[in-house]
Amino acid sequence: MAGTTTRGVGSGQLALLIPVGSDTYAVSLDTVREVVVDPRVTQVPTSPPVVRGVFNVRGDIVPLLDTGLLLGLRPVTEEPYAVLVETPHGTAGLVATEMPLTVRLNESVGHSDMEGTTETYLVADARLAVALDVPVLLSPARIAQ
Repeated sequence: MAGTTTRGVGSGQLALLIPVGSDTYAVSLDTVREVVVDPRVTQVPTSPPVVRGVFNVRGDIVPLLDTGLLLGLRPVTEEPYAVLVETPHGTAGLVATEMPLTVRLNESVGHSDMEGTTETYLVADARLAVALDVPVLLSPARIAQ
């Protein structure tokens, strides 16, 4: 939805963990619309590499973005889950390679220098999750690269 403001992730806040390969990322539940299992993706031939395609969610056509490529990592090889997030430019899907999980974040254990992220948090099961800065990560200029 245009004009939607998104909030960052902070300690003590409920967040959705997004597994991407062996890494885990977190987004505020305020930003998450829903999780789609096994989205049926249609490729868009002239789209940037980060756009895996589009899929239909109850009549809404949503772009599915390669979370790995957005973060400057290796591309994901499959798209078993799509996490729909609200951005200032509309709804977008982020690929998750395993089922996302809702958790309450513990204290930050440090700042993340990766573009499109903010802090690193310890989560309940002793793993680390890097908080995504959705407006920065999903900016049109970044997607067009």
